[in-house]
Amino acid sequence: MTTSSPQTRQPTSIGRRISLLAEAHPDETAIVFAPLDGAEYEISWQELDQGSCRVARLLERQGVDATSLVAVGLRNSPEHFFVSIGAWKLGACVLPLRWDMPPRERDALLDVAAPTLVVGDWDEVAFALLRSHELSAADDLSSDPLPDRLPSPAMAIASGGSTGRPKIIITPGNGLAPGSDPGEPPPPMNKGVGDYIQTRRGQTQLIASPLYHAAGFRGSFHALTHDQPVVVMERFTAERAIDLIERYRVNVVNMVPTMLMRIARLPDIDRRDLSSLDSVMASAASSPAWLVHTWCRLVKPEHFFISYGASEYTGMALVRGDEWLQHPGTVGRGMGTDIRILGEDGRELATGAIGEIYMRPVTDIGPTYEYRGAAPASTTADGFVSVGDLGWLDEDGYLYIADRRADMIVTGGANVYPAEVEAVLSEHPGVSDVAVIGLPDEEWGQRVVALVQPTDPSSPVPAEELDCFCRERLSTYKAPKSYDFVDRLPRSEAGKLNRSALIAERAPANRAATDRSPG
Repeated sequence: MTTSSPQTRQPTSIGRRISLLAEAHPDETAIVFAPLDGAEYEISWQELDQGSCRVARLLERQGVDATSLVAVGLRNSPEHFFVSIGAWKLGACVLPLRWDMPPRERDALLDVAAPTLVVGDWDEVAFALLRSHELSAADDLSSDPLPDRLPSPAMAIASGGSTGRPKIIITPGNGLAPGSDPGEPPPPMNKGVGDYIQTRRGQTQLIASPLYHAAGFRGSFHALTHDQPVVVMERFTAERAIDLIERYRVNVVNMVPTMLMRIARLPDIDRRDLSSLDSVMASAASSPAWLVHTWCRLVKPEHFFISYGASEYTGMALVRGDEWLQHPGTVGRGMGTDIRILGEDGRELATGAIGEIYMRPVTDIGPTYEYRGAAPASTTADGFVSVGDLGWLDEDGYLYIADRRADMIVTGGANVYPAEVEAVLSEHPGVSDVAVIGLPDEEWGQRVVALVQPTDPSSPVPAEELDCFCRERLSTYKAPKSYDFVDRLPRSEAGKLNRSALIAERAPANRAATDRSPG
């Protein structure tokens, strides 16, 4: 009998990978689900595989096939996993969406995505809709294996565009899993990262982020397809997260800095058992120095990491805590990634000079993203891509972030685009003009602030009314945390605002630190 080498094995789909793992250890736990209220419960690999086969047949009855995009607007839940894997078993692309979006924002995203099917508990949408309670109809369907289909593409993430218009970021190419052998290591393009953060089969990951967020969605399925069970929180609370880490001996955690801050500030954190943690990753937003020092103390520097990247998969930087202590403030060096800092004229800048960050994977893997609803990101002739962030490199090649895109606000790890919030506020009759900026905030990283020029300066609309107006039309995290009334916004003759100047007026110390090149 001839055994094929890893190089000649056939590509494995996500759905097939789940089935193989279910065959290898059917009764072992794949998912522990931790509801907001009540006790956790476990889902075995066999239950995950068979349940997703049943749901796949239900989705197929709704018209889903290999040409489809399925929008999943569910809370963190087992159903989210069954639907996503079920869609992949049919060869479809999956787009997770925030389940509590206001209709206006949701419908704009759906118009761009044009899904075959929407799964969510919404009253009415312009596309075929399957509500969560209707998923129970899958219980009567067969759990037999389906024909293996390789989704192409497999995943998409929603984003509000920098112009205030929504866009969908699609990861092109096939939805490949590690391989046909349950014991096969990760693909070569992931191996460097895996070795660096010491990942291995059998580690348990805590998923604290919502599944509509790239970290939660991609992180969950990356873990599962790499034979790592996941503990999934319905909603993050610091106290529950620590309880789960202790109870399930969690090995891997990837959180936004706001979550890590809340855990670090627990009054009894120094008495909690974090000894199981092999890696704690801070991602999606800048980490203040005090937070890095705290976590380096809690889990040792060798187990704390900071990553920088984009949903577009244009590349990544990564740094371990002990390296960060030697290069304070860095987000790391390129991991399988070449990095350039370019000026406004497109020329590469000297070490220490702040410019736009461009990245390119070292290995040519083809296009890493596709936009729906937006033009492609800025790209050089030789394939370096920028998503608009500013930063600089030191003499050792470590990257530092000077700003998270020119206008974008990162609050609690979530992206807020000022134009989107301004568009909503400008609809209010009491608002003559408005600018939205992000100011430094110890807990959230940045807080959203609206500068409002009232229609009637002698009787400005109450801030409470504006807040209600916003929250009816936008997700909660996008609503401003404060409203500052101004006599006039300093627009140029072309109607443009200097946002950097507005921020500098209100946070001069922060601006000085941001503008200053090292040296």
